[in-house]
Amino acid sequence: MNVPTKIADRLPLHLLLPLACRLPLPHSGVLRFGTLGTPQRRRRPGLGGSFPAEMARSSEKNLSDACMISAVRPATEARAEEAIEAIKGGKVIAVPTDTLYGFACDACSSEAVNRIYEIKGRRHTSPLAICVGDVSDIPRYAVTDHLPSGLLDALLPGPVTVILGRGDSSILEKSLNPGLDSIGVRVPDSDFIRVICRGSRSALALTSANLSGQPSSVSIKDFEDLWEHCAYVYDGGILPSGRAGSTIVDLTRLGKYRILRPGSAKEETIAILERHSLTEGS
Repeated sequence: MNVPTKIADRLPLHLLLPLACRLPLPHSGVLRFGTLGTPQRRRRPGLGGSFPAEMARSSEKNLSDACMISAVRPATEARAEEAIEAIKGGKVIAVPTDTLYGFACDACSSEAVNRIYEIKGRRHTSPLAICVGDVSDIPRYAVTDHLPSGLLDALLPGPVTVILGRGDSSILEKSLNPGLDSIGVRVPDSDFIRVICRGSRSALALTSANLSGQPSSVSIKDFEDLWEHCAYVYDGGILPSGRAGSTIVDLTRLGKYRILRPGSAKEETIAILERHSLTEGS
């Protein structure tokens, strides 16, 4: 469908959006869109002049903004199936947790994991944690036999990342955190991301939704410049826990614990660990 310039100028954004974000415009006519709605100037047969530069820049910005906004969804149960399909398709999504917003993908897809590193501008030597739907899933990915009975159930779900050995029985891809024999595991106290984990039947690679070295995100506006790199951005509002993130505790040693990052639940975490007779190690 050809869209003459004067008509295109008057079309509301919601009508232009499908043309720019979903449907390729024909090569004839005034304006053709390339990747992410980038306008390319073309002369219209039979008419002098070309698409004005100011109009091109304005259209590019408006349509680019609209394309990004179209990827934003509410973090509700009704959207979970869509998120699950994106994960199964090797896509990266942005989701709220009980601490911060995070980028998530299938932990067993090396391509998707690499995509997260690219989005964050993060070195591959910095490990990623995984997220699972339930505490009972953890033994599929990490060694838990040495832990006191009931410890993980007391810590999780919650704002805690437990560092455990991967062991030979872990079903994680070797390409995730290569060279490391341990893995950080989360079970967030957040129904939306846990439903996605269960539905995807895989662990999710999970990391904070921000550029590496930048402040963590407690709202989707905090990482607005990165929306375009995600299949979907799920909005759970402003998260109340602050920017401290989860408390990270190393539980790889028998009878010992070590706090690697205080996070948002240090005191509660230490109290639970000591109730289960663990002592602080060096």
